[in-house]
Amino acid sequence: MKVKQFEYKPLAHFSYAIVSKGEMAVIDPERDPKQYYAFAKANNATIKAVIETHPHADFVSSHLQIYKETGATIYNSKKLGADYPHQSFDDGDSIQIGDTILSALNTPGHSPDSITIVAKNDGETILFTGDTLFIGDVGRPDLREKAGNMQAKREELAEMMYNTIINKFKNLPDNAVVYPAHGAGSLCGKNLSDAKSSTLGNERMGNWAFKNQTKQEFINTLLEGQPFIPSYFGYDVDLNKAGAESLEAAIANIPFNKESTATGLIIDMRDEAAFKKGHLAGSINIQANSEDDTFETWLGAIVVPQEEFTLVIDSEDNKENMLHRVAKIGYEKQLKQIITLKEEHLIKSKALNLDDFKSHPDNYTIIDIRNTSEVEEEQFFKNAKSYPLNDLRNSASHIATDKPIVVHCAGGYRSAAGSSIIERQLKGATVYDLSEDINIFK
Repeated sequence: MKVKQFEYKPLAHFSYAIVSKGEMAVIDPERDPKQYYAFAKANNATIKAVIETHPHADFVSSHLQIYKETGATIYNSKKLGADYPHQSFDDGDSIQIGDTILSALNTPGHSPDSITIVAKNDGETILFTGDTLFIGDVGRPDLREKAGNMQAKREELAEMMYNTIINKFKNLPDNAVVYPAHGAGSLCGKNLSDAKSSTLGNERMGNWAFKNQTKQEFINTLLEGQPFIPSYFGYDVDLNKAGAESLEAAIANIPFNKESTATGLIIDMRDEAAFKKGHLAGSINIQANSEDDTFETWLGAIVVPQEEFTLVIDSEDNKENMLHRVAKIGYEKQLKQIITLKEEHLIKSKALNLDDFKSHPDNYTIIDIRNTSEVEEEQFFKNAKSYPLNDLRNSASHIATDKPIVVHCAGGYRSAAGSSIIERQLKGATVYDLSEDINIFK
């Protein structure tokens, strides 16, 4: 049994391939299936199965595309209520990939339809736990109150997660390898480790969910302090339940216009220095310059599903990459066009006099756009007002404009988006981005 872990860093997403005796299964695939095809070819394997541990909220899966292009059978829980051709995969069900037996465990808690896949071959046990069991944490239980075939309140799902952790893993060995669908940085949990895998024994020792505690203590800990839910999460659950259009077909006809302009909602992915030097009036700066930039998450938090937008990119060479990044969360259908900018008629951002701000902070309205949980943990300015970025387009109108406005986050990435949103919503206001200079005040 050969296992390959694939990582998509901007969404902290892990997907997997299992190869045995010339056959291959893919687990929780991301939107672009090419890497799985390449791995199958390199290992002289045929893709026989695609397994979804649940309908994902934070990315669009390519399970339907892989089925159409390879004929592989899609497996998932019958509780999912999938709208595409599939085979149910629940407690007691198993399939064979080469010499490897893959069995299903129903492990509800993150969602009512979550499963864990138990792979066994020659004494080795591997668990593909989806969003049920992470390294150091378990999946959040508050994403299925408004989306999916089976909806459940967070309290009900938290209780399901307690029962899953107590009962479903107890007969599995300590040396079973744990491969989750996400790592640190994902919004599908709150305290995920940087580690990409673990063993069940290590999780039993170090993961808070396995410690000796009452059901109510477990539920209280799980529900407390969960991060915000981006606008697109429910949309992606429903899209994955239906099965997404094949990637290349989905992005094929999106217009690209060189040296152009636009009106309406405009998202500018360039680095903040280029954006501040010149941008279209009213555009929002969500940077996408590296795998460390969480562009997809913030695009899906700031722009709501079905809302049309134009995307400004830095160069034509980056067009395909940015189309793929937009499609990772299923937003290609609402992307009106991709453009590069003309040099003329651009707005330049104002530069903050940092010395004056340090000497006279009371002369400014300071806006902290970090998540509520971050603000509760630590504040950098005693007179800062909290306006979380995920809701800023709705709440910015309440910000006072009698003083210049200074926007900050924790490290500088989010404040580029936050300051541009406030500038868009409060026309005529003086808005500054503190950016990476926030580090001076920590």
